[in-house]
Amino acid sequence: MKVHWKKNIASGLVLIIPIWITGHVIMWAYRIVSNVPVFQQKALLGLFGGNQTITGIFQVGITIILIIVGTFFIGYLMRTTVGGFFGDKIDQIVNLVPGLRIVYNASKMAVETTVSEDGSLQTPVKVTVWPGMRMTAFKTGNTAQDGREILFMPTSPNITTGFVIEVEPGDYEDTGEPVEDALSRILSAGFGVKKQ
Repeated sequence: MKVHWKKNIASGLVLIIPIWITGHVIMWAYRIVSNVPVFQQKALLGLFGGNQTITGIFQVGITIILIIVGTFFIGYLMRTTVGGFFGDKIDQIVNLVPGLRIVYNASKMAVETTVSEDGSLQTPVKVTVWPGMRMTAFKTGNTAQDGREILFMPTSPNITTGFVIEVEPGDYEDTGEPVEDALSRILSAGFGVKKQ
């Protein structure tokens, strides 16, 4: 039996990196909260009768609330002109770092796609671009003036770039797969394909 160690490593990274990043964000926020004098264990122990378990749960709860409020505030700020300016600058700086660029853009696109209000990427489809070769694209829900459907065909692994194509409704094939599965395949450069 041939061992595909490169595929195994890539598949492992697809799972580990998002969990690792999420864990670091939570621990970072928890450290900040636990260093605020009002929320330190010494100050809270008296409030909860010396019970360390309740004190710890309270600290975690405060951390989660602050993350939600902070996310809401940053999201509100990003919808302004000033926020958009800073967002563009952050994108430019991160895109100068080769390895980080891929993770950052992939994470950003995945989050934008998942939580977007307009459902920017809809049903995944297969488009035959050359005889015998199919590529993954996504319906946008829009049509051109001549009735052709407008599809977005992302590049891999950076799905923030790609091609906007106009095709006849019969020139593509519905895959029936969830958007998340198609995105995983593209983001992982084909390594994250689910086994049948």
